[in-house]
Amino acid sequence: MIKDISGLHHVTSMAGDAAENNTFFTDTLGLRRVKKTVNFDSPETYHLYYGDEVGTPGSVMTYFPFANMSKGRRGTGEVATTEFAVPKGALAFWQDRLGNRGVTGLNKTSFLGENRLQFDGPDGDGFALVEADTKGRTPWTGTDVPEDAGILGFHGARFALRDAAATGELLGFMGYQRDEADGNVIRYRMENGNGADTIDLEELPSAHTAGQGAGSVHHIAFAVDDRATQLEVRKALMDTGYQVTPVIDRDYFWAIYFRTPGGILFEVATNEPGFDRDEDTKHLGEALKLPDRYEPHRAQIEALLPKLSS
Repeated sequence: MIKDISGLHHVTSMAGDAAENNTFFTDTLGLRRVKKTVNFDSPETYHLYYGDEVGTPGSVMTYFPFANMSKGRRGTGEVATTEFAVPKGALAFWQDRLGNRGVTGLNKTSFLGENRLQFDGPDGDGFALVEADTKGRTPWTGTDVPEDAGILGFHGARFALRDAAATGELLGFMGYQRDEADGNVIRYRMENGNGADTIDLEELPSAHTAGQGAGSVHHIAFAVDDRATQLEVRKALMDTGYQVTPVIDRDYFWAIYFRTPGGILFEVATNEPGFDRDEDTKHLGEALKLPDRYEPHRAQIEALLPKLSS
């Protein structure tokens, strides 16, 4: 069993309009844009990162906004809901705020004793705010969202699967412990993790397969401390039979990827070097940062990218 994963690192999704995506996360949700860069494989497309003040692993939602991309089709084999943690008692604030801003899909529920507010993102993304213990985490306070209601980081994620057994076995191998179940949803929890600790598996045997598009999660990443630990995790996964990519330098972390039995793309990402490797913390996410190989083409790339509000 792998013992070095501490919870989620980031979640990466796809969007349609970059400006709309940026406004939703920085204004409506009150997160900080901690990095403005490009898709390393498609540099005419942004890669936008939103999180807490410094982009702490376990707080970062990232997006590839492809202009005119068609909407994704919800179904099995995907991360159906990305869950953010908020302080206890904060959901009334968020229900008013999101309702006043025209956010759709608002639905206040509970699961395993936790109060939740489900809502849709601009492209139909599935989100939930979950009241949780702060676990030492603090929200970004650079917006009009008060600190006692601000998003602390991720709470976890919910997968939609036709059969949850094989993915549950994988999560157990990755260090998650099977927790409680409610109906067709089984919770797995990372004990003593980074706060982004839970994965819920929702079993939907009759549902159709999801189709990726705007509003779909592209991959979900799990956190390890450093590159040496990542190599140990990679070996353990490969020894178990998973096809894992070589280590890829993503400038702000190193990454490996593999496909799960349920069809979801997993990443294991390092907590190092972090988002301040090329920007002062006070100015994270302000300038367009490019991988070295694209710097000679900066003028052409900037001309293709839409303008974003600060």
